[in-house]
Amino acid sequence: MRIIFAGTPEFARVALERLLAAGFSVPLVLTQPDRPAGRGMKLQASPVKQLALEHHIAVAQPRSLRLDGKYPQDAAAARDAILAAQADAMVVAAYGLILPQWVLDAPRLGCLNIHASLLPRWRGAAPIHRAIEAGDAQTGVTIMQMDAGLDTGDMLLLERLPIRDDDTTGALHDRLATLGGRLIVEALEIAACGALQAQKQPAEGVTYAHKIEKAEAALDWNAPAATLSQRVRAFNPFPGAATALGGDAIKVWAAHVDPGATATGAPGEVLAAHAEGIRVATGDGVLVLTELQRAGGKRLGAADFLRGFALQAGQRLEMVNVAKEEAH
Repeated sequence: MRIIFAGTPEFARVALERLLAAGFSVPLVLTQPDRPAGRGMKLQASPVKQLALEHHIAVAQPRSLRLDGKYPQDAAAARDAILAAQADAMVVAAYGLILPQWVLDAPRLGCLNIHASLLPRWRGAAPIHRAIEAGDAQTGVTIMQMDAGLDTGDMLLLERLPIRDDDTTGALHDRLATLGGRLIVEALEIAACGALQAQKQPAEGVTYAHKIEKAEAALDWNAPAATLSQRVRAFNPFPGAATALGGDAIKVWAAHVDPGATATGAPGEVLAAHAEGIRVATGDGVLVLTELQRAGGKRLGAADFLRGFALQAGQRLEMVNVAKEEAH
């Protein structure tokens, strides 16, 4: 089968790697334009583009695919490349551009999307983050036949994956990327035999995984410890949960609920600070911070962090103004 691949970040790169390893012909890759990154803010190719170039695959990087949009020349050039590829299917994974109807109709078998949730739960941009933030016990990957809606197409394959108590978005992302790569290969092999069956998404249980905003990083100590623990894990590695003490911004990268403990102080009050962790009162229960980072510093375990930051019982962590910190 001839496959056009559309994707941008590491999640998509894993899927493309699996398709190539399985022997699928990939004449064309679509990915987002190079973006400035790193300290020097130099233009950097996406993980998908880097892999495509290693395999000498043609790469198109349109700013839009809408023929009547802001970049019609980009879209027209992409259309020519897509039609010339004569693909049986297009595989889409975290691409980042909306596909207009002409793209959905171009390949013989249409466009198949690798979505990192159990649809219809967590349609949208950030399904991995939102599943952890919500305290879901499981997630998974859905291979979906794309239509004009936002993750509303028919389901082709689905596999569940448990969310571990210590899962961060980074850790869960990697397991889901591996699962997605395996499932898309299975789906295409079944499709090649003409045996792929589509199933409508349930009408009940629809939720939307809205894009993660940096302002969400601020920890509100009035919330329950369980909620805060989920947010810390959901926002690792991006944008990182944040708090402050006396004007000093602190990132919290790892934390857990102290089981059975009741908060005896005001929300945000440090109850104890020792090598095993920093115990903080919340709106309901106690949160133990075990990995932290000062602005400009490195991520450190509680013991090393406390050697360079005099945090003591009785001090009170504040809700940081993330927008203000970003401005600095």
